[in-house]
Amino acid sequence: DKEIFMTTSSTNPPAAPVLQGLRILSVEQYGAGPFGTQYLADLGAEVIKIENRKDGGDVGRMVGPHFFGPGDSHFYQSFSRNKKSLTLDLKHPEGQAVLHQLARDADVVFNNLRGDLPPKLGLTYEQLGRIKPALVCAHLSAYGRKGSRTNWPGYDYLMQAEAGYLHVTGEPGSPPSRMGLSIVDFMTGITTALALLAALFGAARTGRGRDVDVSLFDVALHQLSYPGTWYLNEKLVTGRAPRSAHPSATPVQLFKTADGWIFIMCMTEKFWQELLKVIAAPHIAQDPRFATVSLRREHRDDLTPLLDAEFERDTTAAWLAKLQGVLPAAPVYDMAQALENPFPLANGMIRNTPHPERADFRSFANPIKLDGARLPARSGPALGADTDTVLKELGYSSDDIAGFKSRGIL
Repeated sequence: DKEIFMTTSSTNPPAAPVLQGLRILSVEQYGAGPFGTQYLADLGAEVIKIENRKDGGDVGRMVGPHFFGPGDSHFYQSFSRNKKSLTLDLKHPEGQAVLHQLARDADVVFNNLRGDLPPKLGLTYEQLGRIKPALVCAHLSAYGRKGSRTNWPGYDYLMQAEAGYLHVTGEPGSPPSRMGLSIVDFMTGITTALALLAALFGAARTGRGRDVDVSLFDVALHQLSYPGTWYLNEKLVTGRAPRSAHPSATPVQLFKTADGWIFIMCMTEKFWQELLKVIAAPHIAQDPRFATVSLRREHRDDLTPLLDAEFERDTTAAWLAKLQGVLPAAPVYDMAQALENPFPLANGMIRNTPHPERADFRSFANPIKLDGARLPARSGPALGADTDTVLKELGYSSDDIAGFKSRGIL
């Protein structure tokens, strides 16, 4: 695996930083916000994390179980590559004065705070737009900055619960089950990154920025997508189907093999016919119960054991050798198998991102490629690592900075 990584990670030159010159001040912590701004940092934006030293900075620094040392964890590094860190107490009047100086040279001020906190910390367009009219102020919150839940804290798992995800995940008859990953956090971060880039495009044309708001709850609900549309218009409740099956297409689900599981996706009639050719089972091909898409859906419980019997004749790997390139199919891997899989190693998705405490630290590459090249990466910053440099760029002297530190502003 190491040989594969070393030979493939350097096949293309580093991607050009397309967002170079874009400066983002980010009052961020934990997952959703840092995940979104990391995309922008990977693409070349200068993302400056504004952290409060008194609180220990981004709470993600303290999330275990694996640490590099005090204030630095594997969790934090998963969301903080290519960024800078500046310590600043935004609750202090002098901290607000420094924020205003920073805002003059910034394009975006981003936060992922509780909905009622941005105006208290001076992070809204009403407060900062007078300093720089083209500034975009982006707000990622749990439930939004207006309405009855403005001051509610919230997390991904709560959004999955209230938006119905736990009743469309897992096997029928089992307790409600959340997705295994914080998908609402991740999608909200990406949605906010898209929204602030759109607002920047508008500001470049008009000279006027704005507030941009995205909430975890809204994104979670929006992602109900077509099952949600079915219910809104036809009162159709999409529940859990056996074997993680698709609600309408069949067979699109898990099947047993001789040594594990395989996921088959016959989303079209063409793929169903291709499957019949590969498994060579005339008793299934000629059964009138499975003649059409609607009939296969109606008789899914009858079809599943018949296909199980066919797939159990061989191993998952053997079936993949027969099916891949013919119809959509994938092995069912656990975490270890997924990350030892030669494919992501060969295509550069798993890479070395050296850390000061661990030169062989491995992480994921950004999934975006530019001109066929992966985006460059460096490890996330230590708390306040860039404070002096950023403030000196603004014109503050060493004595000014020392004074701020003595007064607890930095």
